[in-house]
Amino acid sequence: MNLDEPAQSPYDLHLRLLGFQIRVSWTFWAAAAVLGYGLADSLDRLFGEESLGFIPLLALWAVCIFVSIGIHELGHALAFRRYGIESRIVLYFMGGMAIPTRYSGVHEGLKPLQSMWVALAGPVAQLASAFAMILLFSAASYAWPIPWPLDQLTWLDGLADGKPIDSVGLYAIALMYLQPSISWAILNLIPVWPLDGGRVIHSLVQLQGGNISTTLFIGLIASALVALFAFQNGLQFLGFMFLILGWNNYQAVQQLNHYK
Repeated sequence: MNLDEPAQSPYDLHLRLLGFQIRVSWTFWAAAAVLGYGLADSLDRLFGEESLGFIPLLALWAVCIFVSIGIHELGHALAFRRYGIESRIVLYFMGGMAIPTRYSGVHEGLKPLQSMWVALAGPVAQLASAFAMILLFSAASYAWPIPWPLDQLTWLDGLADGKPIDSVGLYAIALMYLQPSISWAILNLIPVWPLDGGRVIHSLVQLQGGNISTTLFIGLIASALVALFAFQNGLQFLGFMFLILGWNNYQAVQQLNHYK
């Protein structure tokens, strides 16, 4: 997912991996603390005297989403590179973005089908990393924690059979990594612009001769449905997030109509 790139800050962390420049805005860590507060507090209470402590659990959550979202954006960046486009990665309060920086000279831009594969590469990489962790736990005969929304699918319970994870730290890592790697990847595939799912839909619309107006209209309907589902199930943060995304899609449609 991406909106506008945050401004540079002296508090940003700069890394380099696989030839890609990675900038981690300080806002990424602030958002991680806000989003992980409830989960860290719940696990701290659940583990009781065996708990690692609230602050260490919150720090562990921040590391887990850093790795998870980093893998997501690396998926986009590697897909860009596949089509002759170099990019840099920025992680910030809304998640992350892979920003094209240089074309090879052969490719001046992406065709709709190529854009679709670039959009899919991020969530697929993130889900693949979660699947790899599940395989490791299954190979060790551990019952891996089923995160939301998969915990709503009762038929998955049998797939997570095994001995309980007896290490507090290992259980926390499993839950805190699988939760964002699965749920956020799935949410990112919802067809709302500018989520990855919205970009996939836009590529399909372009292949059918449509334009961005159709993509935005689909996003408006999808965001309204997700927001309605979220509020009906007590997921207020998710509901407000998709209300904002839907409003942004609506405003974009209005602007396009104004300039016709």
